[in-house]
Amino acid sequence: MSIRKYLASAAALPLLLGLSQPVFAESLAGAMAKAYANNPDLNSARAALRASDENVTIAKAGYRPQIGASASVSTTHVQDVSGSPDYTDTYHSGQYGISVTQIIFDGFQTLSRVRAAEAGVFAGQENLKANESQILLSAVQAYADIARDQQVVAIRKQNLAFLTEQLNASKTRLDVGEGTRTDVSQAEAQLAVGKALLASAVAQLKISRGTYVQIVGTAPDKISQPAPALKGLPRTLDQAVQIAITEHPSVKAQLHAVDAAGYQVDEANSTLLPGVSLKGTIGRSASDQTGTSGTDATSSSITAQITIPLYQGGAEYGRIRQAKENLGAQQIKVDSVRAQIQQMVVSAYAQMEAAQAAIAANQQQLSAAKMALDGVMEERNVGQATTLDVLNAQQQVLNARESLAQSGRNAVISSYSALAAMGRLTVADQGLQVAEYRSNDHYEAVKDKWIGLRTVDVK
Repeated sequence: MSIRKYLASAAALPLLLGLSQPVFAESLAGAMAKAYANNPDLNSARAALRASDENVTIAKAGYRPQIGASASVSTTHVQDVSGSPDYTDTYHSGQYGISVTQIIFDGFQTLSRVRAAEAGVFAGQENLKANESQILLSAVQAYADIARDQQVVAIRKQNLAFLTEQLNASKTRLDVGEGTRTDVSQAEAQLAVGKALLASAVAQLKISRGTYVQIVGTAPDKISQPAPALKGLPRTLDQAVQIAITEHPSVKAQLHAVDAAGYQVDEANSTLLPGVSLKGTIGRSASDQTGTSGTDATSSSITAQITIPLYQGGAEYGRIRQAKENLGAQQIKVDSVRAQIQQMVVSAYAQMEAAQAAIAANQQQLSAAKMALDGVMEERNVGQATTLDVLNAQQQVLNARESLAQSGRNAVISSYSALAAMGRLTVADQGLQVAEYRSNDHYEAVKDKWIGLRTVDVK
């Protein structure tokens, strides 16, 4: 059986298990859409990226003029040492002015800072995509866990009904002299075990529902058995790996991190180059003395300054070497990220193959266990088998059904894990009915802002 055929058949598990599907159930796509819109961790990551967008604006400040204003007023009393009031004078003075400083050339430091900040933003955008993919995968897992747990609860309820029926039958046979007290005790013991198993399954379902609310943001409503992913899955592992190491956002983010580190090397080298700046000032000052007319003057100046760094204690060379080593580390990390992504793809495909084999084996196990149970019950009716034999056979049916439910859950999660590992578990790729967050819109809105205190509201 091919992977695609087994993935297509995995959605039919409730029918294989003899369970019914809820009507008007919440779809898996709907759960992923809600998680995309509501998940607080994802919204926090988006806010953090918007904050990093401002790094570009901050870096571009080096291109722009620096403007300042100042004003001062003073009063001075002068008295003769003899203490005579006739020799006391009071002086009043004040001045105010505006200065404008414009950097003409800073050795390309500002240019390198801007480019590094831009590369950092682009890396952040890719990391956000990877974060979104992981949240969508978490939503898939939460949804599939509830579907599995619902199936287990239903299976154990059916088991409890069967065990109750066996207990009643054992009591009836005891009353007519065809059974023994041992048969009744064995049925009672197994019924108690069945009640404990059901209580455990109900508790696990509650836990899975809590996890679902944490990730999706709303309470689960009529969860149905999801189908494994089909859209976007390559037929071979090699194709999937090739797609992953080129398209996964974590790989792209690391390549942007390499660019940022390269620009930081350029910035460090720029500290060895001369700088040129212009400073213009205009001001007015006034002063007077008691009994005199005083003075009033206006002044202005333009100053050009050239700064040539010769030696700064060796710190500049240390920063250059440090930036180069950091660049090398980021370049090496590209290979590490690609190897990690490749491992994720291989792991997901291995899990899909394992789930495929498990579903086939569990189906055979369930079929054989049902036939064995029917046979043992017939034998018990003619006195060739005991109640314990029937209870053991029923336990085999129970195990097979629960194993099949678990295999179906694994099939769903492994298929979506493969998509996430390839970078294809996205709103666009999955056609989710939710407004896609466009992180670049905020970046475009703030990257050239000169002034303003209010944050930019971009959806």
